[in-house]
Amino acid sequence: MEITLFTTAMLLIILLIDAWIIYSVSRSNKSGSVKFAWAALVLIIPVVGWAIWGIAGPRGIVRSPSSPEHSKG
Repeated sequence: MEITLFTTAMLLIILLIDAWIIYSVSRSNKSGSVKFAWAALVLIIPVVGWAIWGIAGPRGIVRSPSSPEHSKG
């Protein structure tokens, strides 16, 4: 099987989308086992995993801690 530029580009795009989803899941407030399960789903079956995550997956909703001192302009 010949690896073409198109194949390489598609694999790179898939890996970037996977990384973005895994990062988003890692920032959610779900347990570690739930985060691992979502990451495994997205990595094992990427396109189907993306669709399932898009409908039912956790989002990165955890905000970083900030103080009023940092909010001053």
